Amino acid sequence: MYICRREHRVLVQGITGKQGTFWTERMQEYGTNVIGGVNPKKAGTKHCGVPVYASALDASKDGAVDATVMFIPPLGVKAAALDAIESGAKLIVCLTEHIPVQDVMYFMAAAKEAGTVIIGPNTAGTVTVDECFLGFMPAFNERVFRVGNVGVLSRSGSLATLMCQNITASGFGIKAFLGIGGDPIIGTTTRDALEALNNYKGVEAIAMVGEIGGTMEEAAAEYAATMSKPIVAFIAGGAAPPGKKMGHAGAIVMGAKGTYASKKSALEGVGVNVLATPSHVGDALKEVMAS
Repeated sequence: MYICRREHRVLVQGITGKQGTFWTERMQEYGTNVIGGVNPKKAGTKHCGVPVYASALDASKDGAVDATVMFIPPLGVKAAALDAIESGAKLIVCLTEHIPVQDVMYFMAAAKEAGTVIIGPNTAGTVTVDECFLGFMPAFNERVFRVGNVGVLSRSGSLATLMCQNITASGFGIKAFLGIGGDPIIGTTTRDALEALNNYKGVEAIAMVGEIGGTMEEAAAEYAATMSKPIVAFIAGGAAPPGKKMGHAGAIVMGAKGTYASKKSALEGVGVNVLATPSHVGDALKEVMAS
């Protein structure tokens, strides 16, 4: 499960904190089915109109937990993720950055064994337009998210917001957004997200936001070659000096791999329209949708 739907039962881990409270209220207003939250120190109380549990496992005793979204400090994420996995959650959206790498590796392995999908770490979250969202993307802002038939995936939250705003301003709308995160180790790759959107009913074209570093876009290009749905892409970091980390922890180029040129070449080689800037997305979508 990569894409959350209105009927999915969502648990907010860290619901009582300042950010957890603010974004839980926004998610509820949008239609997200938040069935509870987690804070061991406030178990048995209510917050944002829903029960607070000592753990995700405790919450699962009152009904299935389909997805969790984490507003958890870095050193608490490992325990929270393992708790969510034990609860039977099929999707974990991990917003937190600066998590110790050994912790990420540990709970990623546990998630893989249990069949739990992790989006993140260091993600802005996901949006299913006019249904629900998990995280802190401005799903409720109609200048950014208006329902339509474009699927969007991104490593960057800020660039994703810009891309979605440009898509909406150009007259198109968005069906679903997946923010995969900008860390070196993440649970959902560009290829995973591309496949999820390709298989999601109602998505007729896909806009991808990638960046230099790693080889995820090159791997995604191999899958893109098998698709019939058109793809447009923007790769951030084209002007970055060689070998320099830019922005995200995952955005570092080693030798000839992970470069802007290698990603652009791989994507264009399978027919993906690689944009010079995100502002060109409207014209590119008109072109690929017409053809």
